[in-house]
Amino acid sequence: MNILITGLHGFVGSNLLTTLKANHQIYGLDIVAPDRDGVVKTFKWADLKTKDLPHFDTIIHLAGKAHDTKNQSKAEEYFSINTELTKKIFDFFKESSASKFIFFSSVKAAADFVPGDILTEDIIPAPKGPYGESKIAAEEYINSQLSTLNPQKKVYIFRPCMIHGPGNKGNLNLLYSVVSKGIPWPLGAFENRRSFVSIDNLCCAVDGFLNKDIESGIYHIADDEALSTNELIETICEDMGRKAHIWKINKSFMTTCAKIGNLLHLPLNTERLNKLTENYVVSNAKLKNALGINRMPVQAKDGLIKTIKSFSNK
Repeated sequence: MNILITGLHGFVGSNLLTTLKANHQIYGLDIVAPDRDGVVKTFKWADLKTKDLPHFDTIIHLAGKAHDTKNQSKAEEYFSINTELTKKIFDFFKESSASKFIFFSSVKAAADFVPGDILTEDIIPAPKGPYGESKIAAEEYINSQLSTLNPQKKVYIFRPCMIHGPGNKGNLNLLYSVVSKGIPWPLGAFENRRSFVSIDNLCCAVDGFLNKDIESGIYHIADDEALSTNELIETICEDMGRKAHIWKINKSFMTTCAKIGNLLHLPLNTERLNKLTENYVVSNAKLKNALGINRMPVQAKDGLIKTIKSFSNK
């Protein structure tokens, strides 16, 4: 296939390129255009207005503004990028000959916290904050346009949970940095379960949707097993050959410390505390059913170990 990937040169795009370039012609749409093995050409966003673009079979929309856990980004930045760019590329898809469109949204478009035991695609979205709100606005625009599409076109909205893998700069990297310095983990009193998705499982899911005739819709992407933060700490220490130092300090005290962190812009703030300690278990049953598999290719702990080893190799 000829595949156009927006945000190709970011973390997810770079990994998708590695997965797909052997069997497909890959084009990029990005604000940067470095020479990359396997990329035929990277276009600029202004090029969408021209008529000189090649035929694309599939468009994968990754470009977006990531969640800023320091809360320093303005709300309008999320909407101008996450919502408006999605409208622009989806309008291009509507008029193009491409038969498949994959939009990378986020589980945060569905819910900032999980009501009940597990998050499924049936939830009525109730995002909190501009990141999730801008993503659900993009989803709503896509859904509002479905009736105008050629019936042969397929549209998939992917909602991945926290993505990790070698080369990713996120909260797992921050967690590793803290633990690798020998600093005891003070949040052991928070017993939580959280879903992640390894970049390998995510790329396998995309590859499956490209090659199968799957019904249009919303699909959550997650590893099979949910992990607790304490398990993450233990796995990091196991990789480093150290004993895990997990302190079970009073929850109320740590919550107060996080609030102080909000005011003083410290590494531990309310946003990060919630991300590291909340229960956020995501169902991947619909995704696996669509792909016709019983298990994701990579177990959650194995994917996590691969990510941790990439931190230690640095």
